[in-house]
Amino acid sequence: MNGYVGKILIVHLDTGVIETKNVPDDLYRQVLSGLGLGVSYLYRHIPPDADPLGSDNVLGFVSGLLTGTGSLMTGRFMAVCKSPLTGGWGDANCGGYFSHAIKQCGFDAIFFHGISEKPVYLYADNGTVELRSAEGYWGMDAVEAEEALERDIKAQGVKKIPRTAVIGTSGENGSLISGICTDAGRIAARSGVGAVMGSKNLKAVVLAGSKLVGTHNPDEIKKLGKTLAEKIRKSNLPPMRIGGLMGLMGTVMGKSKSSGPMDGSMSAMMMKRWGTAMTTPMAMRNGDGPIKNWTGSSRDIDGKFIKQFNPDKILDREQRKYHCESCAMGCGSILDIHDVGGGEYAQTHKPEYETLNAFGPLLMNGDLDTVFQVNELLNRAGMDSISAGGTVAYTIECYEKNLISREQLDGLDLHWGNSEAIVKLIHKMITREGVGDHLADGVQKAVEYFGEETRQAAMHIGGQEPGMHDCRYDPQLGVHFVADPTPGRHTIGSRQTYNVLALHLICSWVPRPETVKKETEYVPSEREGIIGVATSCYKMMVDGLGGCMLAMTLGTNNWKLVEYANAATGWELKGDDYMEMGKRIQTLRKMFNARHGVPISEWTLPDRMEGNPPLQEGPLAGKSLRNDEMIQLHWKLFGWDDKTGIPVDETVENLNIPAILELLSF
Repeated sequence: MNGYVGKILIVHLDTGVIETKNVPDDLYRQVLSGLGLGVSYLYRHIPPDADPLGSDNVLGFVSGLLTGTGSLMTGRFMAVCKSPLTGGWGDANCGGYFSHAIKQCGFDAIFFHGISEKPVYLYADNGTVELRSAEGYWGMDAVEAEEALERDIKAQGVKKIPRTAVIGTSGENGSLISGICTDAGRIAARSGVGAVMGSKNLKAVVLAGSKLVGTHNPDEIKKLGKTLAEKIRKSNLPPMRIGGLMGLMGTVMGKSKSSGPMDGSMSAMMMKRWGTAMTTPMAMRNGDGPIKNWTGSSRDIDGKFIKQFNPDKILDREQRKYHCESCAMGCGSILDIHDVGGGEYAQTHKPEYETLNAFGPLLMNGDLDTVFQVNELLNRAGMDSISAGGTVAYTIECYEKNLISREQLDGLDLHWGNSEAIVKLIHKMITREGVGDHLADGVQKAVEYFGEETRQAAMHIGGQEPGMHDCRYDPQLGVHFVADPTPGRHTIGSRQTYNVLALHLICSWVPRPETVKKETEYVPSEREGIIGVATSCYKMMVDGLGGCMLAMTLGTNNWKLVEYANAATGWELKGDDYMEMGKRIQTLRKMFNARHGVPISEWTLPDRMEGNPPLQEGPLAGKSLRNDEMIQLHWKLFGWDDKTGIPVDETVENLNIPAILELLSF
């Protein structure tokens, strides 16, 4: 009766053996569940020389400690593995309903070892856990396979709606930028987790359990949820079309000379109305959204271009709202796109900001219908839209600079904004046809094929393409792009995020947000260093609890994770204790990379992302970073070696990590 189940499922695909193991309570108290349980298990069970696409790699599906407890916005699951994209720690986060389904089957996590001889899927419910043939589903896209599996499971007399995590054709084809899909188009997209699942001949995980998750104080959880739900319900924008103001808001933000604390309730208003799509026109104007493969600025796009991404235009196609499990905001929706792309598909999940920017301004593509079409293609194939967009941007720039010929592109005239050619190239990447075979693994692998002279256009850190947020606008992003064990990750933290989190309310060692000149954010200082460490620790805590990044933006004064966690577990711990758990999780992830020989100290931002040389116009004109200095400070404040980024022995011992790893010695 403490939020977590206390059991994990271990599946040996090579032998077919399936076993259940008990996890000691002490482990949850040290690293929570979710990402903390995942990194602890994988650190212990993946040998340092493991091939990410070989039998020694382990693929895990981990559910958060708070998932299924009745707490709000804590329904995320994570896929974890050794990443084939970076060679180090890999994880990918996703919402929907699959996380709760793991716990309803009686487990906190499911780990897959080995490689199956033939395609299989795992089926589990309250009493059955077995591997079944997936040969009839292999070759289907993710949506087709999910629908077919659900139909076939129901035909066997199962009344509960099964929840499915499945790979599409990109995962089957071993694309290093493929993810794992659920809920007909949501993707745990990053780190190449789909390629690992495909390499194991594992098509899907289908869960139909109905077990309850017990908690220590369910009445307190209900009370906390009622208060938050009421705040969100009352947070409403005026009932009129005001999406066009988002670009204007971005212009104002881009000209601002200061930054400071912000009220998280504003996030609820806008997320309820538009979801992350509202960010796109703002980001085009304020400098946050990369343009033209990170070489352009808001001066390169006009008002007509920006109006195409007015979030109201996206809502015009909305068929119904979409809520993840336990969510009170409902930022998602299903769109009608039957008249897009020749009517190939009738509907799609509303594209997130990352997809809108990656296939909009990053490619100088002002055709919103193309983004809808590409969004559904990638959702069905199970390909990461961030990496796919970054790879297309690389290819366009190389073609424009005559570094790649039209013949090498199978005749595609791939110029900036050529939406027809962009769609054709995505088809080729999904199927690994022609030039697509050399682009389906991301820009780092593409450089190996097309030549060293194309590296100038390859925007990646450690092998992974960065999220669609410009660190020249928010220098904290540059730190996390490089310093996090999964490089290029935009979700770990930023200065803007810190300004809404109100972490000082739960943590004694973080500075209170205050209004400062924006120029101070570009200067390495202990204050900025502590902010980077704090957001990183908090995000790890959130990922251990199964929380949503968008819920983070409500602030700790509204989304009370510490109170939720104590009510679920009965621990009665303070915020500092949970932040230390976050530090422990992050340190374990960093230790994983060191153990697997990842050249942590060699990861750097591409010159143009660091502002070397700086842009000459737009809101980021003259902006450049001192990122190496900030990263060294970040490592030092974390208790890691400030030259190598490897956690020092004293820190590892103080965090009790050796004893934690012994708890998973089975």
